[in-house]
Amino acid sequence: MSITAKIHIEHERLALVPTLRSLDGVSIRVITQGNTDPGAALFPFLIEYDDPDAVEAALDDDPTVEEHSLVDWTNDTGIYYIKHTPETKLISSIVTDVNGVLVHTETKNDGWLVRLLLPNRKALSTIWEYTRENDIRLDILEIYSNDDADGAGSYGLTAEQEVALQLAYETGYFSEPREISLSEVAEQMDLSSTAMSGRLRRGMRNLIAATVADDESGDRDR
Repeated sequence: MSITAKIHIEHERLALVPTLRSLDGVSIRVITQGNTDPGAALFPFLIEYDDPDAVEAALDDDPTVEEHSLVDWTNDTGIYYIKHTPETKLISSIVTDVNGVLVHTETKNDGWLVRLLLPNRKALSTIWEYTRENDIRLDILEIYSNDDADGAGSYGLTAEQEVALQLAYETGYFSEPREISLSEVAEQMDLSSTAMSGRLRRGMRNLIAATVADDESGDRDR
């Protein structure tokens, strides 16, 4: 069952993040293209800023940019082809590996806001594990099944609760006998044991309330 997930990722060496952090108010978006050449190294970006010279200087100084070429600049908006340096951290490769698609990618705060189309929740777990191994901060903002795009398929769970319950299940926390401790699951989520326990408890409460409980009067917790 395919899912759509909206995530926010942060790392100082993610593509163009140094440029993002050096130009106050700049907006950068990845331009979707139909190039299917597996050897392609240049990727198109749309950059919105009121000073094209400052953008050029920032790109020249950006350690994630190996080379850049301007295609067009009109009304404070430039289109660039950019080649990344080998040290640049990207998630596009792991998204492709799990048969996913980056539907929309734009800068937000000090990182990238990304909307993903993925074949299943396991693919999202794989991406999450990849970012963890590469010290990339990943926050899951939304997640829902594409068979029920209004989000009702989440059974009352927040995105954080759903990921926590899925990870705990897949790693054997709910197995009998238990295959992993709460502290070990919490470490994988970069949470304290107390925070992880609370997230699992509230998630299970919401799940029960949405599926088997008759009482619908209780508020669902985050």
